[in-house]
This record gives sequence, structure tokens and C-alpha cells, in this order.
Amino acid sequence: MARRSEKNLVVGLDIGTSKVAALVGEIRPDDTIEVIGVGTHPSHGLKKGVVVDIESTVQSIQRAVEEAELMAGCEIHSVHAGIGGSHIRSRNSDGVTAIKEHEVNQGDVDRVIDAARAVAIPADQKILHILPQEFIIDDQDGIREPIGMCGVRLEARVHMVTGAVSAAQNVVKCIRRCGLEVDDLVIGQLSSSLAVLKEDEKELGVCTVDIGGGTTDLAVFTDGAIRHIAVIPIAGDQVTNDIAVALRTPTQHAEAIKIQHGCALSSRGGQENIEVPSIGERPPRQLSRQTLAEVIEPRYEELLNLLQNELRRSGFEELIAGGVVLTGGSAKMEGIVELAEEVFHMPVRLGLPQSVTGMEDTIADPVYAAGVGLLIYAKQHRFAGTAEHQSAGVWGRLRNWLSGSF
Repeated sequence: MARRSEKNLVVGLDIGTSKVAALVGEIRPDDTIEVIGVGTHPSHGLKKGVVVDIESTVQSIQRAVEEAELMAGCEIHSVHAGIGGSHIRSRNSDGVTAIKEHEVNQGDVDRVIDAARAVAIPADQKILHILPQEFIIDDQDGIREPIGMCGVRLEARVHMVTGAVSAAQNVVKCIRRCGLEVDDLVIGQLSSSLAVLKEDEKELGVCTVDIGGGTTDLAVFTDGAIRHIAVIPIAGDQVTNDIAVALRTPTQHAEAIKIQHGCALSSRGGQENIEVPSIGERPPRQLSRQTLAEVIEPRYEELLNLLQNELRRSGFEELIAGGVVLTGGSAKMEGIVELAEEVFHMPVRLGLPQSVTGMEDTIADPVYAAGVGLLIYAKQHRFAGTAEHQSAGVWGRLRNWLSGSF
């Protein structure tokens, strides 16, 4: 096995409800990421993004990591892992501090971030990310990088993301059982957005929607910063279940039918015949693709309406001129972009992972959006010391509240 310099490697581990994906990236001399290994394995130990079976999750992680190691020709020792589920919460917060030397330095930024995070959160929740939105110096707002600027008062506006302690503990436990360490836990909304959004979209205002197997993750960006996140507990698995019930076919066959023949618009279903395996000893039946689309469309329409309601409730619906970007494995459904445009009444596009090179034929797929985003996040945070790393990096804090858990 060829050995690669481990200091230039970053590893993303996307632990989803339907699949586990491990991606290995090598940071090139020009500071780009080249994907050199990908491993995937079906996930059987999670429900709606949360670990419910430790052993099954460990086995899925192990298989995916082994496949990625073999392809990349390296040994994986630590990962940046994704975390999701309906337990994820977020809120906006402010912090204020005095500028000690009348010129902002790193210490001032660290103090104002600490001030912003000093808010009461439930005992069963822990901070996962503190994401700076903007800094204000002496009433001058809209500052992205305050270090070196002069003033006497520094204020920070941040987006604080918290998650359930138990959910994070279980993810870390599964990864450690595979002989790996966790460099960081990253919410799915953040990693997917890093992979599929362009900077001008974030500035103009955009909503990214990651439709997975168990949950649908939403994130809103305006003025270049994340403003709102939400989790909808409806996704691809509910569509599969609808097909299984309506067509009276086993779940595994319903999933295959959905992937091969599914369409989110009944008007585009067509009369092409599909063979549908029956339950028990009954012979298979022939149904039209139109009939299948009539089962799928209402569930996707329900999901999109829930997302639209969440956008309206958040107050950001009128501020996302860049429209909606759909990604995730369940966003590959034919017709979903057109259906989403009908529901949202704004531009919608399918988001493919970008900003990385290597294995383009494999990773140019919405399925790998979160995994590629984890690589990008890992590269951005590979050196400790910046305020963003200290505030957003979770593992330094995880060591304290997980140390006695295993």
C-alpha cells in the first residue's frame, strides 16, 4: 500500500440514515482538495439522522472507512464527522466587549465570541458551532474581519448551533469503536452548504435544502452568513414507505423502484410499464410509471410545503433572491426541481458538490454533498488558533463533556 503524507490528508465521514460515506481528500500545494478515496455502505443503525443501533452503525462506518482506505492507499486515523437529526437547534446571539489596545486583535475577537455564547441553553444540549455573522466596531456594522481595525467597542453577531449531548456521544462512541478519533462534529446544513453554494448566492440570499433518507435539512444564508437552520423529519424514506404501502410491495423493492423509475411530477410520469414485485408468493404486477408518480408527488409536495412554511416562519422568505438549492440523495428525483419552483415561486436548482478535484465522475452527485462539504470544512479548520476555529471547532469542548462517557 502506497503511503501518503498524513498531514496533507483530510477525511469526511457522513453518517446518514440511509448510507455512510467516507471521503479522503489530499490538500494539494495550490491549496485545493483532491478526492483520492471514497467508501460507502448502507446504513442500518440510524433513524431520522440519530443513532439507534450502535453495533449496526459501527459496522457500516467500518466498511465505508475500509473501502475509502483501500482506494486512497492510506490509513485513516481521525475524521470530521457529520451530525444531524431533529435535536439540532439554533439561535442568533450578540456579544459585546471593550477593545483593550484600541486596535482589534485575536484576543478581543475571542472575548467577544465568548460573550456571544454566554446564553442559557437546556442542560441536555451542548454548543456545536458558533458561526460569526458580522462584527460591529463603534456602531460601524457589516465588518467581516475586524482584526487590525481601530475602535473602543467590539460587538459580534453570531449564529449559535446546539445539539443533544446524547446524540453527539453516540456518534463519537460509534466512531471510536472503529479505532478512529473525531476531529470535529459538523452539522449537515453547514457541510452541504459548503459543498454546493457559490459565494455570490450566499451574498444575495439563498436557501439550501438537503433531502436525505431520514431528514431534510434547511439552511438560510444572507449577506454571506448563515442566518437560520431547521430540520424537517420527512425525507426519502417516507417516500419509499408510501410506495411500499400503495403498491403493496416489500420496502427493498419499493426503494429500487423509486430510484429507477420515480418521478416527482405525475404529469411527466408517462405510460411506461414497471414490474412491481408482490408480497408473499403472489406473482409480480405491471403498473404504469404514471401510477408511481401519483404516489410520489403528494409526499414531495407535502415536504416542499413544510419547507416553505418554515421559511415564512423564519422571516427570510423575502430575503433569498438567490432562490433555493436542492441537494442530497433524495433530491435526485426527476421533476423535483420543477415541482419545487411551483411551490416556492422562486428559482430552484440542483446542487452538485464543487470546489474539489479528483474522482469527478463519482462525487459529482448530490449524494456526496455533505461528505465533500466535510472535506472543505476540515481544510478550513485544520490549523487551530483562529477565532472561528476556537469557536466553531467542537472537539476541544467534546473532550471535556465526553471524557467520562465511555
